Amino acid sequence: MGKVVMNASVSVDGFIAAGNDDPGPIFEWLVSGDVPLDGSGVLKVSQASFDHIRPYWDEIGVTVCGRRSFDITDGWDGTPPSGIDHVVVVSHRGAPEGWDPKAPFHFADGIDAAVATARELAGDRTIEFAAGDVGGQALAAGWIDEVRMDVTPVVLGSGRRYFGSVDAQHLLDGPDVIVAGNRVLHLRYRVRR
Repeated sequence: MGKVVMNASVSVDGFIAAGNDDPGPIFEWLVSGDVPLDGSGVLKVSQASFDHIRPYWDEIGVTVCGRRSFDITDGWDGTPPSGIDHVVVVSHRGAPEGWDPKAPFHFADGIDAAVATARELAGDRTIEFAAGDVGGQALAAGWIDEVRMDVTPVVLGSGRRYFGSVDAQHLLDGPDVIVAGNRVLHLRYRVRR
């Protein structure tokens, strides 16, 4: 099995979005450079960000997110983001009515079920948990091996916390990777076991 990573862009005060789910300028770094990050022509980052992010995206086999992210993005119109092969959605509700059953989205009723499904789908590739409540639950359950943060120079003041509602202490090592890009500082920490 590949590693399990929690990842997101985050404000310097630890939020992934405002309370109304608006990320504001948190994703500005994804359009602040001149190196295309994917084939869309929209995402352009600095060379340093590309060299850090592109290999990571290429190793991800499955992204696990919560129902809130799925609903806000309208399920990415049935196409997983960033070229990911599969998305596992943690939700007590199944797929929305009219959802294409051939879309590579899978619904799991809880963190452990999501990890089991993600392991089957990812093989030896990386399983990525989106930050927020679902990522925080996975950290609290001991599933997360590594925390990656794309820290952006914005203070939101309040909103959706990177680690969700985690209320216990968790120790991280490092950071073992620090990369400065345009409008972002990429950090990687290993979870201390």
